[in-house]
Amino acid sequence: MGLGIKKGDTVHITTGKERGKSGRVLSVLPKKDRLIVEKVNIIKRHMKPSKKYAQGGIIEKEAPLHISNVMLVCPKCSKPARIGALMLEDGKKLRACRKCGEVIDK
Repeated sequence: MGLGIKKGDTVHITTGKERGKSGRVLSVLPKKDRLIVEKVNIIKRHMKPSKKYAQGGIIEKEAPLHISNVMLVCPKCSKPARIGALMLEDGKKLRACRKCGEVIDK
């Protein structure tokens, strides 16, 4: 099933210094088993002036979290839940909440 979490999903942080926070997934890094969550795990980087950062200076940005430290938040029951696979008749695989059984994919 792969990672089970996609860009745009809402996740709940289960361990680490950011434990208890929730946020939207900005990007998934499948080769490193990590993801970047909006406004969570903020780090400071000293950046030289460039096209992207015209001013330069100290930039705050999100650092990647390991995928094992987050749980997907079910849109229906609004609680962190494990993800299960649901097979359709046509062979399509969907993600489903293990707590309420609701299909997560649209």
